[in-house]
Amino acid sequence: MRVVVDLNRCQAYAQCCYAAPERFVLRGDEILVYDPAPPAAERAAIDRAVLACPVRAIRVEHDAAEGSA
Repeated sequence: MRVVVDLNRCQAYAQCCYAAPERFVLRGDEILVYDPAPPAAERAAIDRAVLACPVRAIRVEHDAAEGSA
């Protein structure tokens, strides 16, 4: 699983930080720090963050190997 955030689209609403605080952190007013390759065990939290983003700046890309597991 790979997390991609469109930082041009992100408006720092920080909803992802509430949905997955272990994987998304807002530094200062507008700097989003995130884990681009979270462990598979964090899938539910990442999905919550994707859904929570009001500007849809977060997407998840899945490896081909993940789909066959």
